[in-house]
Amino acid sequence: MTNNEIMEIGNKYVMGNYKRGSTAFVKGMGSKVWDADGKEYIDFLAGIAVNSLGYNNKKLVEAIKEQSEKIMHSSNLFWVEPQVKLAQLICENSFADKVFFCNSGAEANEAAIKLARKYSLNKYGSERYNIISMVNSFHGRTMGSLSATGQEKYHKNFLPMLPGFKFAEFNNYDSLLSLIDDSICAVILEPVQGEGGICPAELDYIKKVRELCTQKDIILIFDEVQCGVGRTGALFAYEKLSVAPDVMTLAKGLAGGVPIGALAANEKFGGVLVPGDHGSTFGGNHLACAAGCAVIEEIKENLLQNVNTMSSYILSKLDDINKELNCIESIKGMGLMLGVKITVDSGKVVEECLKKGLILNSLGNNMLRLVPPLVINSEEVDKAMDILKSVLALLV
Repeated sequence: MTNNEIMEIGNKYVMGNYKRGSTAFVKGMGSKVWDADGKEYIDFLAGIAVNSLGYNNKKLVEAIKEQSEKIMHSSNLFWVEPQVKLAQLICENSFADKVFFCNSGAEANEAAIKLARKYSLNKYGSERYNIISMVNSFHGRTMGSLSATGQEKYHKNFLPMLPGFKFAEFNNYDSLLSLIDDSICAVILEPVQGEGGICPAELDYIKKVRELCTQKDIILIFDEVQCGVGRTGALFAYEKLSVAPDVMTLAKGLAGGVPIGALAANEKFGGVLVPGDHGSTFGGNHLACAAGCAVIEEIKENLLQNVNTMSSYILSKLDDINKELNCIESIKGMGLMLGVKITVDSGKVVEECLKKGLILNSLGNNMLRLVPPLVINSEEVDKAMDILKSVLALLV
């Protein structure tokens, strides 16, 4: 089918809760994809930070193929070998001691909320249930994770939100401290805010938050759904901050495009959820976890240095663009998770770049999100930055 044929059928049968253009991607290789009409693109979106190994990665494809030929699902009434192996990989390479698997970032955050509520209920009673989240945070679109999300634009059509959430200004310790009382059971934050504008936590701030949570026995939850699994140049973003949480949520890039979510907890909190407390029919299935193992092994062995090298290279290219066009106000982020604030309409930039064969994403009206596959190379960066420069030159 062509792009238009796919779009026409989609408009007829698929719910319209996504704003889509007329492009349908049908194959990929490395950091490039092709649409149904045969046009080639360089991908600086990676399925919104999901396709961590890009497209057609040999190790990932072989892992999925091999597992699919054996068994894909058996349920959590039984042990699942790839699930056990992936849990081991996560724990041996992080602060965590136990892992629960689900299917998405929103589900992982729901599990974290339930863990925090149960721990505090059992230890402190029913009045200790409030969770502090951050303004401009994003934790998912299910009702619990949506209620924890600090952006009213996502709330307005689904009110009332669930009770028990308060919001502090990100990177503002005094704002957080003003909300602390005996009703607080957890603090949840993104080490690098994603949908809120690619904003990293400041080192001094995050250390103070860690100390406060330890002192008050408040569970510190890091949402690494977007920024985790190699995206920042470390396997997990908290390593860049030199502060470990009590609980961490993962998803997106963890299985390279196969749906997965994970809740990882340290020894103190790893045993809070017991049989009957929580579960997931598809969570931790053979196929997703086999993919997850391949992704973590590939990132550990081959890609962290590339993330840091390509991050520096992209920043240098953006600096060159700005010296010539004076159109970049600021750049924030870590590794291959960058937010570029520009002086022109970012939505228009994304639209024009797509026409020229570059996939980008816009946050708000003036920020570009750059989250390419972790396998991106300098030649692809050069081509992408040439396209971006040509578009910006037309719009400034």
